[in-house]
Amino acid sequence: MAEVNRPRFFSTSKKGENYELKVELNSEYRDKRKEAVKKVIANMTIGKDVSDLFADVVKNMQTEDLELKKLVYLYLINYAKSQPELVILAVNTFVKDSDDPNPLIRALAIRTMGCLRVEKIIDYLMEPLKKSIQDQDPYVRKTAAICVAKLFDLNPSIAIENGLIQSLQDLLSDRNPVVIANAVAALAEISEAAVQKDIFVINDITLAKLMAAINECTEWGQVCILNSFATYRPKDAKEASDIIERVVPRLQHVNASVVLAAVKVLMVYLGFRFGEEVDQSIVKKLAPPLVTLLSTESEIQYVALRNINLILQKRPDLLRQETRVFFTKYNDPPFVKREKLQVLVKLASVDNVDQILSELREYCNEVDVDFVRKSVRAIGGCAIKIPEAADKCVQVILDLIKTGVNYIVQEAVVTTKDIFRKYPMRYEGIIPTLCEHLETLDEPDARASLIWIVGEYADRIENASALLEHFLEDFKDHVPKVQLQLIAATVKLFLKRPGSAQQLVQQVLQDATQANENPDIRDRAYVYWRLLSADPQKAQQVVLAEKPPIEFDSKTVSDSLLDELLFNISSLASVYHKSPALVGGASYVDMSLYRDAYEDDELDRRQVLQQAAQQLGGPIIENLLDLDAEVIQPVQSNTTTPLHDLLGNVSVNHETLLSAETANGLSLKGSFAKRDGLYLDLVFENKAQSVMNDFAIQFNVNTYGITPAQALVVPDLVGGQKYETSLLLANTGGKQQMDPPNLIQIAIKNNLGVYYFQMLYDD
Repeated sequence: MAEVNRPRFFSTSKKGENYELKVELNSEYRDKRKEAVKKVIANMTIGKDVSDLFADVVKNMQTEDLELKKLVYLYLINYAKSQPELVILAVNTFVKDSDDPNPLIRALAIRTMGCLRVEKIIDYLMEPLKKSIQDQDPYVRKTAAICVAKLFDLNPSIAIENGLIQSLQDLLSDRNPVVIANAVAALAEISEAAVQKDIFVINDITLAKLMAAINECTEWGQVCILNSFATYRPKDAKEASDIIERVVPRLQHVNASVVLAAVKVLMVYLGFRFGEEVDQSIVKKLAPPLVTLLSTESEIQYVALRNINLILQKRPDLLRQETRVFFTKYNDPPFVKREKLQVLVKLASVDNVDQILSELREYCNEVDVDFVRKSVRAIGGCAIKIPEAADKCVQVILDLIKTGVNYIVQEAVVTTKDIFRKYPMRYEGIIPTLCEHLETLDEPDARASLIWIVGEYADRIENASALLEHFLEDFKDHVPKVQLQLIAATVKLFLKRPGSAQQLVQQVLQDATQANENPDIRDRAYVYWRLLSADPQKAQQVVLAEKPPIEFDSKTVSDSLLDELLFNISSLASVYHKSPALVGGASYVDMSLYRDAYEDDELDRRQVLQQAAQQLGGPIIENLLDLDAEVIQPVQSNTTTPLHDLLGNVSVNHETLLSAETANGLSLKGSFAKRDGLYLDLVFENKAQSVMNDFAIQFNVNTYGITPAQALVVPDLVGGQKYETSLLLANTGGKQQMDPPNLIQIAIKNNLGVYYFQMLYDD
């Protein structure tokens, strides 16, 4: 039978782009191979998968062409994790390059091996790295210093056992300032991650070396050394003055990062209080560099302003004479304008308030609605902060209300309410002006503020009943904030003028209790209703009690967080005004306070904290916040009630609680089990390359009050290691009815993050 010829729709003579690159990578011509590697790097950069060319690219490592070698090393760094077995093919070339006569190639080999992040290559890295630390060329030594920090992050025990930390400490006495700077940076990073407190200790010799090196370092090196100065406490005022003398010239540096690092050192030293003379010398030098930063790019201005905000909370008088610098410019971006506005209110005083008020009044003519609102709010802040200027501020607000601009009027009403709370019975003459704009108020905050004013001054406003009736007509349509104010204001009106508001108060309480589904509003109405029914005189004493005047809160952050942020000036933490622990940094107020108790590894960290908790009679929370916190409970005595009275003899099969894909490589299985009490059996498995340690567990409040009766103890887990443990539980925790009742929410923490899961206990 003759064969039928069919068209080949799915066949092609093209082999694909990767095939063509493979052919070029194996070409006999060096230029062609180099162009092929460039194409591979280009494809890798835009996200194309070229990992199947790994072996072909590695073949091109053995070349004298430095540019080609750099390209191949870049490829290796990118794909080493996905091809860890093939990385071993490149080891011989790395070792050979680490002995190359060219220092650039030696440093390149060490840098690349440190960036590969593959456990299998560590053993091959050790000898070249030890040689590089002692290399004659400073470029190789400074590269090796950073490589030690990367190795420590990958496997701390190997770095310590091979004496690399000691070698790194010896580099602090190097004759080259760039090497010293890199050693400082590496030791600082290692010190943050290590338990031992003696990783990076500045002594007299080291201090002299650092002070001598700072003048010859690069900008990055200067920042590293300045940060190390911030962690060092001088022995006396003389030593502090010597350090300050070396730091002060950095305030005039062209690089903003260096300037802020120098500011950080000086602010930290101000906190040590070495004497009035030292403090005054620091304060005088701080203002000019901060002012200079405000003439740079808008992004740098923003970072500077966020840090200035913190500095002014600690030192309010520091920039009192530089008020005009913080006046906004027409071309300032909105985020800079908002920060300048906050600083202006902080700097406001009796001496400059007229100038600031005039400026704020001009801001209210801007086209940026949000900025105008904040400007009106700033005027109110000046009134509350400076009693002598309250009359002027109120007059400015009245002038703004008369403009009739809707959003200005609404913000002015909100601000006026705060002024009334600060100065009761002083400015009630402006209430009629506020009431004239009753119909234009359509924002919840403005409505709630005006209703509060009407209720507070109900005995002085003749048509208070009519004003409240206007709002009560649409009671059900208002947001909860307005409804709550309406209930309170109507009750105040009834207590102050019973004859004219009895029907009104009955109407609002009925609407709030019978036809409202919001429990807050309904409960508030019931409280008022029963209070009025039981004893109107007592109700009057409660509802109309004298309220304490509000105060201007100039604090951007709490005092404890402020000290931590000042230590982290110029970092993300100081920009976000959040603890460094929340933005991926190291917290200044860390476990270093407790290191003395176990610096010789004679006691386990958790045992130390448990003993402290036992003495204090309560739990100790480590350097985390809210549900992320690890709570170290006191060791429970034998009187702890087990859960066998609540839960039966049950044991269930392990269920998957966390998967490696969603928990940074941590696989967790577990189940509840009843033996001589209730236990949580857990199976930990590290499926990542990096070491996992610092495990902790916390239970959320639940129906049974289940909580750990002991601390979770899990050893350091290297890649591929599995560990099983049983955690004894008790019913001494917080109780709260859950839906479903047997739902138990748990958080697990390690050095890579915090992970949440939930379990169901089946009776």
